Amino acid sequence: MTKVTVVGAGFVGMTCAQRLAEQEVAEEVVLIDILEGRPQGIALDLNQAAAVEGYQCNVVGTNDPADTRDSELFIMTAGLPRKPGMDRSDLLEVNGKIVNSVADYVVEGSPNAKVIVVSNPLDTMVYLMAARLGFEKNRVVGMAGVLDSARMAYFLSENHGGGVKDVRCMVLGGHGDSMVPMPNFSTIDGVSVPALMPQSEIEAINTRTQHGGAEIVQLLKTGSAFYAPSAAAVAMAKSIIRGENRLLPAAAWLDGQYGLDGLYMGVPCVLGSRGVERVVELELGEEEAAKLQASAEAIRSDLQALRDMGLLEG
Repeated sequence: MTKVTVVGAGFVGMTCAQRLAEQEVAEEVVLIDILEGRPQGIALDLNQAAAVEGYQCNVVGTNDPADTRDSELFIMTAGLPRKPGMDRSDLLEVNGKIVNSVADYVVEGSPNAKVIVVSNPLDTMVYLMAARLGFEKNRVVGMAGVLDSARMAYFLSENHGGGVKDVRCMVLGGHGDSMVPMPNFSTIDGVSVPALMPQSEIEAINTRTQHGGAEIVQLLKTGSAFYAPSAAAVAMAKSIIRGENRLLPAAAWLDGQYGLDGLYMGVPCVLGSRGVERVVELELGEEEAAKLQASAEAIRSDLQALRDMGLLEG
């Protein structure tokens, strides 16, 4: 039986569970949270919805880590969400403690699992999760680039006036203000973005992409995005569970690619049954490479902060 666990029954987690069930990504979806009753209620609701929607998947809501045993994949969404005025790095300490506690029961009950981290600050939390798990680095990956690329794709389609389904985008780097949108590697129906619009419009879209999450936080006022993040996480989960080998931008372990070593960061990679099958290196210009290096330094700064807090060794 294929079993996927979603950690955290907040808005991202519950919509992940819904998408996993409706798309029948696994035969069983476990939704775990520390709040008693919440994951159980969501699971019951989703199981009843199956009678209308026609999907065949059992959703289990629980507060007990024992119910996650033998999961093939974990999607880690638990953590404090951003509030207006907060940067993702403001969440370091509280979410770092949550990641470490979850990693401990993943190791104990599902030592062969793959893990997709969604919790913020993303690139730092996926590094912490991998360090605590001690798994092969390819089995741990962060959801970042798929979401950021989706935001860029929507902004481009809105600007161009065409359908978003014809847009393919690439965003590299950390999941934050230092992310690096890549218009030269983005297309609308196969045509390169720079061939379709002036540089001033591209730069405006790049800036809006970098602050895409904050824009939603400001509008919602009491929460953060969850529809697009859950869609991105489930797209990655499907590629891993079904061995689709899709080329997707995600926070993967770098050991020399792009001139970077010893950190997780958003890059194009092939996701398959082993997790990250391989990292794809693009030929970057000097300006793009410099921005990627700056993004890496921002991540390293957060990692050092975790070490100073005693949450990360080494």
